[in-house]
Amino acid sequence: MKVNVGGIDRILRIVAGLAIIGVALAGISAWGWIGLVFLATGIFKFCPFYPLLGMNTCPMEEKK
Repeated sequence: MKVNVGGIDRILRIVAGLAIIGVALAGISAWGWIGLVFLATGIFKFCPFYPLLGMNTCPMEEKK
């Protein structure tokens, strides 16, 4: 797995995941699974859909 989720994208995914999980704990259980996906992609810095879409929000390293 190559890292493809950058800084701001990662923070937004983690915050959104935690918020959705919080809503799920309040009574809407199906949303909890979606929250877990956001949280996992933020923690592991990898989104399986980005390669399919040709996207990458992780900054490129300079080649020396």
